[in-house]
Amino acid sequence: MSTRERVVVVGAGMAAVRLAEGLTGIHDVTLLGDEQHPPYNRILLSAVLEGTHDPDGITMSLPGTVDLRRGARVVEIHREEREVELADRSRVAYDRLVLATGSIPTLPPIRGLVRLDGRLDSRVHAFRSLEDCRRLDEAVPGARNAVVVGGGLLGLQVARALGVRGLDTEVVEGGDHLLRSQVDAKAGAILARDLGRLGTRVYTGARAVRLTGTGLVLDNGYVLETDLVVLTAGGRPSTALARRAGLDVRRGVVVDHHLRTSDERIHAIGDCAQHGLQVTGFVPPAWEQATLLARHLAGEQVAYAGSRNVARLRATGLDVAVLGDPEHAVGQVVEVSNPVTGTHRRLVVRDGVIVAATLVGDLSRIGLITQHYDRGTVLGASEPGDLLMGERPAGPVVLPDDAEVCACAGVSAGAIRACASLADARETTRATTGCGGCAPAVRQLLAQRTSPGPTLGTTLEGTPR
Repeated sequence: MSTRERVVVVGAGMAAVRLAEGLTGIHDVTLLGDEQHPPYNRILLSAVLEGTHDPDGITMSLPGTVDLRRGARVVEIHREEREVELADRSRVAYDRLVLATGSIPTLPPIRGLVRLDGRLDSRVHAFRSLEDCRRLDEAVPGARNAVVVGGGLLGLQVARALGVRGLDTEVVEGGDHLLRSQVDAKAGAILARDLGRLGTRVYTGARAVRLTGTGLVLDNGYVLETDLVVLTAGGRPSTALARRAGLDVRRGVVVDHHLRTSDERIHAIGDCAQHGLQVTGFVPPAWEQATLLARHLAGEQVAYAGSRNVARLRATGLDVAVLGDPEHAVGQVVEVSNPVTGTHRRLVVRDGVIVAATLVGDLSRIGLITQHYDRGTVLGASEPGDLLMGERPAGPVVLPDDAEVCACAGVSAGAIRACASLADARETTRATTGCGGCAPAVRQLLAQRTSPGPTLGTTLEGTPR
């Protein structure tokens, strides 16, 4: 692509920022964000709630040439005129339009959440945006207890943050175990026990049906007295804008191998996009899509073939990593579970290759397992079991330069070794700017840069959204 174009991005989230960085100096980029805040790292909202991160510290920087418009809500796409219309009825022209609208929360069918005047009960909080986080943070000092509705990744992160803040916290999950979209019942049971040891009670196989003046009523009749109700269950791709524009929409906005919609001038990335049957909900796939689309719009011959899923639970006192789709992947299962120590490790192996994995409670082997998973290493008959049962090495582990350290940004050990400092690594590779789980590994690599035979004594960590 030889001519400079006007690329307008609807959305100013993490995927939009990554796309804008990739197009700097190539095209004129405008980000239209409906929030009043500058772009920020949504993964770290639970850390802000917990108090380990400052709200200003999760702001994401943009290249100076990017035109960021805050509070700019797009209400219509005029495809023939190649313009988008904002809520104030002004219009912005584009040569290429990118939908990065993310996902939107859905209210669970709980009576009493919404008052007669149409507003949420003052005890009820969503947890999707920085404004949601600030509102909940302000409510915590005046509360004694809280109920988190939803036992997924976000729900557990919020529950742990509230527990760390001193609230008596309970989790209600309608499925038969926690993290039911990522792990099996054994792993879910271990997580429930771990949360119990940390002071958080878990109710699985139970649904909240009504909010009353005394508390949250479950479908079994039990009432949970609570000052706060946090909704983390339920969300869907934000597709209303695309539907009104007549684009092909199923679960998400349908895209092809160039992340192009049914209109060749309009693309979609991140949580709102659907490639094949896949709708992603994690940062690594969204960043991968943004990077590839930037390369495509710069004129490179690249194609998107789908993303691998790497999920990591970011919650104090809980260790969970999931590679691929362990609950649906086809292959032989190698599994080691120890509920006494609170550990569960599971590999799904097909033709000697790890196609999925779950690790709960002990992530000491996640670096090596991730390396084999990424490379498609063909393992010997005893190697999967050795990966789960083998003793930790006595000395530090030598990482090859192509071993992935940061799953969020796809950064290798070699790229980190080429950096002069942590600040340099963040600026040039974006490592540690996602969930931050790779920070210990990055620090050790940088510390050992000048040592002969670079090694790493800690493990690599994957990252969820």
